[in-house]
Amino acid sequence: MRRAVFGQATGIIVTLLGLLILTFVIGRIMPVDPVRAIVGEDAPREVYDRVFRQLGLDRPVWEQFLLYLRDVLRFDFGTSIRTGQPVLEDIKRVLPATIELATFAIIIGASLGIAMGVTAAVNKDRWPDHVIRIVSLMGHSMPIFWTGMIGLLIFYAALGWVGGSGRMSQFYIGMVPETTGFLLIDSAIAGEWDVFKSALRHLILPASLLGYSSAAYITRMTRSFMLDQLGQEYVTTARVKGLSSRQTVWRHAFANIRVQLVTIVALAYGSLLEGAVLIETVFAWPGFGQYLTSNLLIGDMNAVMTCVLVVGVIFIGLNILSDLLYRVFDPRTR
Repeated sequence: MRRAVFGQATGIIVTLLGLLILTFVIGRIMPVDPVRAIVGEDAPREVYDRVFRQLGLDRPVWEQFLLYLRDVLRFDFGTSIRTGQPVLEDIKRVLPATIELATFAIIIGASLGIAMGVTAAVNKDRWPDHVIRIVSLMGHSMPIFWTGMIGLLIFYAALGWVGGSGRMSQFYIGMVPETTGFLLIDSAIAGEWDVFKSALRHLILPASLLGYSSAAYITRMTRSFMLDQLGQEYVTTARVKGLSSRQTVWRHAFANIRVQLVTIVALAYGSLLEGAVLIETVFAWPGFGQYLTSNLLIGDMNAVMTCVLVVGVIFIGLNILSDLLYRVFDPRTR
């Protein structure tokens, strides 16, 4: 057990170090002059040189990396050019909005995708299978920004079933103190149920569209895993013994693909956290993806490098969580 823990800890440290090196290299090869981004295009040469030295860009590359590593270990990621605030404070402010959106989306996507995948596998080459494959193919093929705009036109503008852009109606802005950053939780803590309802109405449509997009991928993988298990001899034995179709499918076949599905759902969740840029843009959602895009367009490298690092840490954390869940679902890995 000690060897396993030590090996996993060593792997995490090496991965984080590699991620830091990659982030540092990205910051150096990007076609953006960080000094010009700070001082402007018309700054005098002496001002440019002074800022150049202050940033440590006149030092050898290995020394610049050590300084960068020192700052990261101190949780000092610099100041954003666009907001004038520490980058870490900006990310703390915008990340909860994306986590809230991605969490609802993965709940919808995993529930829908697993159910459709199992149904398609059980009804292989019959009409339910064909319908589900067409639906999942559409979700995988349609651009998310297009479905977002169509969704706003139909469900918000025409039918009025959901909220529009933003996290809540303009009328409620500032009514709830930011305790956790998660609007639904903060409004519930404050007892502002009108704000809670408004936030939920604004969350439903973008989360559903993201969930549908991830459900398409989860459906395909679940169907593939289930077809492989349904063709195994133990399934035939269970049917010969007289077990019902429900017991055979869910208690036996599905139980053997849970470990694989953990990885699929974890990766889908990580993709939603770092890839919700387009849906956040369409819905004016003040989240992590929109923050990254805005700073990338103006060359704010402190913010961009920190965002890349955060995305990497998120995926590392999800992989660790997947390993822990493996031990829950598969006794052989304990």
